[in-house]
Amino acid sequence: MDKLKLKWKIFGFLLGFSTLLLAILWMFQTVFLSDMYKYTRKVEIKKAIKLIEENIDNPNLKDILSELEITKEIVVMPTKDFAPPVRPFPNRHNPKEPETITKERKFTTKDGSEISLTFHAMISPVDATVSTLQMQLIIITIIMIILTTLLAIIISKHISNPIEQINKSAKKLAKGKYDTEFNGRGFLEIKELSDTLNTASYELSKVERLRRELMANISHDLRTPLALIYSYAEMMHDFPDEVTREQNQIIMDEAKRLTSLVNDILDISSLETGMTKLNKTRYNLTESLQNTIKRLNELVKNQGYQLSFDYNEDVYIRADEVKITQAFYNLLLNAITYSGTDRTVIIRQSMQGNMVRIEVFDHGEGIREHDLPYVWDRYYKIDKKHKRPIMGTGLGLSIVKKVVELHKGEYGAASDEGKGSVFWFQLHL
Repeated sequence: MDKLKLKWKIFGFLLGFSTLLLAILWMFQTVFLSDMYKYTRKVEIKKAIKLIEENIDNPNLKDILSELEITKEIVVMPTKDFAPPVRPFPNRHNPKEPETITKERKFTTKDGSEISLTFHAMISPVDATVSTLQMQLIIITIIMIILTTLLAIIISKHISNPIEQINKSAKKLAKGKYDTEFNGRGFLEIKELSDTLNTASYELSKVERLRRELMANISHDLRTPLALIYSYAEMMHDFPDEVTREQNQIIMDEAKRLTSLVNDILDISSLETGMTKLNKTRYNLTESLQNTIKRLNELVKNQGYQLSFDYNEDVYIRADEVKITQAFYNLLLNAITYSGTDRTVIIRQSMQGNMVRIEVFDHGEGIREHDLPYVWDRYYKIDKKHKRPIMGTGLGLSIVKKVVELHKGEYGAASDEGKGSVFWFQLHL
């Protein structure tokens, strides 16, 4: 049954339903016709008795009796005078005589006298009627079967064709053709399914594009330090007496950069798969931020960068200090990388109701408005030409987003092209 196509299932259901209706119609119009006719005549006799009972003292009783005989073919007369009417001669092809219904009732008038009346109704043979109905039903059945078959085919195709088209497109999507379009029509549910699949196709294509960019960018970030390490190591091997302190430092710095890149990739993977567990404690957020700023300031001051912290009071929160510090550190690295010519980064702590807000300002080139919603996405790059960060790995904003979401906080960014940007997040106290 599962291997049967939808259109044939619909066709079978419609045809079966129409056949059932025709069978019921046949039963009532032929097999049960005589019994239903007899039942109807009995009901008419009961109604006639009730009518006479209500009008027994009516001076126009004779007119009522006459109307019953004309309209309902029910003869009503005093019982003492009753004699069965002369029946018509039986048909020689059907010698069976017609049946009759006779009922006797006594009625009491207002003056206390009793009147006995006999109600007599003839049940005419319905064989001829049944034959006529059978002929009509045969014609109707043939017409209905033809129309039902055509209608079932049309409806089944109308319903199944859009689903078949979506199925074909889905198979293309499964093979990696992410530009596949789904054109659902005919029904609201199919249209909604088509829109959902189009959205899925777009998201998959975006993920695939970002994956390729990630591989290209990571390859670039890995190749550069590896090339530097190899070249200096080769030089140290060939000229061991000419090794300088600066060359050793370059090898260590590049190895450290490689370690940071691998750690960030592992962190993103862990955060996205839900493997990271928060170790929440109550701690002084302001003091933690100050320590992070101080450490980073020592690393970049020789390159001319200035980090300043603006706050009014110490704030305590309950959170995972390691993860929050990591997120804040990544925001600082992002601001340093894009701080512009003045190389100034401003950090501001403020209260927003029952939340503390951390903002990081830079005076760089800024971000285009239509790019702002996507800067937090995985691997998203505003400049499609890969630029090696001054510090960090270029994957920090994705880590910030995941860490803040784990803490049920909020995050965002604003920018003014040519003047700089502000990245922020806020957490519950």
